[in-house]
Amino acid sequence: MYNKTLFSVTLAVGTLIAISSYSWMGMWMGLEINLLSFIPLVSDTKNSMASEAALKYFITQAMASTLLLFAFIMISMNIPFNLMMNHSLMLILNTALLTKMGSAPFHFWFPEVIEGLSWTNSAILLIWQKIAPMVMIMFFNLTTMYLTMVVTASMIISGVVGLNQVSLRKILAYSSINHIGWMLGAMWFSETVWMYYFAIYSLITVSILLMFKMLNILYLPQLTAVMNYSTIVKLHMMVNWMSLGGLPPFLGFFPKWITVQILISQGFIMLTTMMIVMTLMTLYFYIRIMFSTMLLSTNELTFHYNFKIKSFSVFTLTTISSSGLVLSTILFNYL
Repeated sequence: MYNKTLFSVTLAVGTLIAISSYSWMGMWMGLEINLLSFIPLVSDTKNSMASEAALKYFITQAMASTLLLFAFIMISMNIPFNLMMNHSLMLILNTALLTKMGSAPFHFWFPEVIEGLSWTNSAILLIWQKIAPMVMIMFFNLTTMYLTMVVTASMIISGVVGLNQVSLRKILAYSSINHIGWMLGAMWFSETVWMYYFAIYSLITVSILLMFKMLNILYLPQLTAVMNYSTIVKLHMMVNWMSLGGLPPFLGFFPKWITVQILISQGFIMLTTMMIVMTLMTLYFYIRIMFSTMLLSTNELTFHYNFKIKSFSVFTLTTISSSGLVLSTILFNYL
């Protein structure tokens, strides 16, 4: 218990050091403290998959940290590089940060690692571990071509590969990759829009993860079985999945709405169109999950759930998600 508390505190402190540091080495140290605090939290259980996930996470993050440190040292040496060399170093630096947050096409570790995590650790990986790399990317702006490539890859990979998943953790991982693409697009022009997007994404994701943790389910067939026993669970799941997909009138529609507006106002019409079309693929597999769980029933069950939602937090988060159109209209017009 005490070691989990200690590592949770140092995890948070590492992120705060990274995003508030005035020097590049301070940023790197913050990321390393964050990394070395997350590893014990992941491998704390006696699950072999958790140990494997911790090892994969450590190797990938150590590789990204090495690239980051190399770029920092080369830039801080003040050697009179030519323009091409500076551009290459910034490319290495941004690639390391994108790898750390699990953005496509550097996402190879993300679904594999999350498959071995508990729901609590999954929440940390999906939400908290993205804060430091994203804030640092604000300081080291991506070039327009590189940004377009990363956002396009995030949209296509998350949409296509996510269609074939039955693990709820992997579905949320590919959903996260899709949202990373949207957040990078929002961040490119407005930090405020990114903050709105990240806050709403975090709220919806926490609501879904709380539900899965309470139900103790990991795969789609289990979800189908649970739906047979509780109508209220069906309602909560439907609201949160549709909100995560950005379907109006739910709350998840609001950040996508303002991101689309700001991208179009800056002339990124083709990129915006591609983002909207490819997001429809992720929305499709959310709707497929809901249709299979809400409209179909099966008698071939090998396990039974007796579950009632008693959590006030889950109810509150779902209510906020369902009242999204009203909230988003107020936020958009008066803030």
